[in-house]
Amino acid sequence: MRKLLFSLFLLLTALRLGAQELNVTVRINTQKLQSTDPKVFATLEATVREFLNTQKWTEEVFELEERINANVLITIQEEISATSFKADIAIQASRPVYGSDYETPLINHIDKGVTFFYEQFQPLQFSQNAFNDNLSSVLAFYAYIMLGLDFDSFSPYGGEPYFQAAQDILNNVTQAAAAANPGWRSLDGNRNRFWLIENILSPRVRPYRQAWYDYHRQGLDLCASDVATGRAIIAAALEEIRNVDQAYPNSMIIQVFTDTKSQEILEIFKRGTPQEQNTVVQVMTRIDASNAAQYRAIK
Repeated sequence: MRKLLFSLFLLLTALRLGAQELNVTVRINTQKLQSTDPKVFATLEATVREFLNTQKWTEEVFELEERINANVLITIQEEISATSFKADIAIQASRPVYGSDYETPLINHIDKGVTFFYEQFQPLQFSQNAFNDNLSSVLAFYAYIMLGLDFDSFSPYGGEPYFQAAQDILNNVTQAAAAANPGWRSLDGNRNRFWLIENILSPRVRPYRQAWYDYHRQGLDLCASDVATGRAIIAAALEEIRNVDQAYPNSMIIQVFTDTKSQEILEIFKRGTPQEQNTVVQVMTRIDASNAAQYRAIK
């Protein structure tokens, strides 16, 4: 009887976990460590994975196959003390493309120099209305960014509640915590959490979000049944993104877009018409000038 009850408990737990929104693989790179017991980070890895995958981030009901696939790589760069660390956190997420087995990337971004405290077996606590600790706030911030990007890709501005939730997390960071943990303030540089969510919610970037929807739902998702039309819609969406870059020069969101999408765009337009290729080369060499040679090579 006890075995049966335990089996039922495991089944119910699996069903509960399956209803959550994220399916995140977590890895911690500790190659630069000198003194901290590696077991601490094995525990941290499991704690981060549980935090991201079991937290209910939305009111929506997700089927197992609908969860957002993501990877989080935490590279420990410095041991400040036995329980204090500085790390680079790489965030990747994707969503399936309709009618194919291909997954399109939603974000490919590295948040550098994230500081946090951690003691072995310490749980990560999240509150939507208060700042508890830096690591849980950073992870929750990116959970909502991933959700927002995913929902925006399926309906125009569908990610708004989740971007607002990310903004709330930023607003809940106290002045003292923000001063001790860089990345939450505008003065911490021009490529950080503050500027990422500022860009996303800026009226100047509103057309980018419409183009993001067009690129994915109207373009990529159509390619399985009508590749020529889908590719043409993607090219038009890229032109709109260039217009946003002109209206808001040097915005972080455009850099995140090119970091995420450059290889995909190259693959799509290798088979494009000469006119599409010309358009894409003009657009991408402007918004991603450092990789201009790659784009010119598609012609």
